[in-house]
Amino acid sequence: VQLVESGGGLVQPGGSLRLSCAASGFTFSNFYMSWVRQAPGKGLEWVSSISTGGFRTHYAGSVKGRFTISRDNAKNTVYLQMSSLKPEDTALYYCARDIDGLGLNDYWGQGTRVTVSS
Repeated sequence: VQLVESGGGLVQPGGSLRLSCAASGFTFSNFYMSWVRQAPGKGLEWVSSISTGGFRTHYAGSVKGRFTISRDNAKNTVYLQMSSLKPEDTALYYCARDIDGLGLNDYWGQGTRVTVSS
């Protein structure tokens, strides 16, 4: 199993970024996928999850209405569109495979860093 995130960077408050996670080594369309983040000096925080077909999505309250998760099963890729970014969104963002559809993750990528600062 391999998960490779990309798309992080430095963005000003109010800006947008789209993160991507390319998956390989397993049947991507059979698994829920999640995004999880870790802010500097803090623990892991679940951000969002998406069902196998992409029809069900879930968000943490802190990002609801600002972030959108999506997936392309033909490309084995999951995305996180982030808008109206705030300094408190600064974190290392990981995508993760969800093995039970309830946020239990068994594989994570290496992460992509997002910094929101003026």
